Amino acid sequence: MAEDEAQLSPPESLLQLIDKLARFHREHEEYYSQAPLRQAGELQAWSRALKTLADRWSMVGVGQQTSAAAFAGAEDLNAPGLIAASGILFMEGEGEPVELQRLKREVGLLADDVEQTGAWLAGAMEQAWEIAGGLAAYPALVDLLGERHRIIANDWQSAGLQTLVARLLRRALDLLARIDFAPAALRVDLGGERTAPAHLFSASELLDRAADLMTESATLVHDNERRWRIFHARVRELQST
Repeated sequence: MAEDEAQLSPPESLLQLIDKLARFHREHEEYYSQAPLRQAGELQAWSRALKTLADRWSMVGVGQQTSAAAFAGAEDLNAPGLIAASGILFMEGEGEPVELQRLKREVGLLADDVEQTGAWLAGAMEQAWEIAGGLAAYPALVDLLGERHRIIANDWQSAGLQTLVARLLRRALDLLARIDFAPAALRVDLGGERTAPAHLFSASELLDRAADLMTESATLVHDNERRWRIFHARVRELQST
């Protein structure tokens, strides 16, 4: 490479580093442009289950235990169609349905996962920002720095959204923790102040917003696909000269 060309383009060692970053980060982002959509679908399903129970408990008349048989379904507490859709089954003489326990456990695990992902991604973007700034010294890449910084900005924003999602999910769990889901306790509440439906509606709305933000996160990352392709193509072009 001629001396004037070397001044225009980053050194070969830096080009190799950028090439690897562009290739592997692009593949990594292909996953994170899809995974949040699946997670958003799960959140929406959980939210629908909570809303269905809240709707049922907002209007149903409740009384005493409706059957003395062990494991009999609680006619007043179970919402039509919900058992088949979610598995959530309230049974006489039992405590909180295991399916609700599983739902809360999975919400908590998802909160941990997205918080860790958001923290890692934010840290990675701090480093990427510094590296991208240094590329301004090389005219051969200057015209693509807008694309590169847009990728970083999208990922940084995605990291912030995931951190917020974790907060929303944990607040939803806080609300659910205020409900005693044992049939006997629910009947006491529903025969009095009926606070359980209000807690369920609010928790479900937090899950809905978390699902929306997960979708936004995926959209931001997906926006990077073409930008990575253009940036990577230029780097490969410079490596071949």
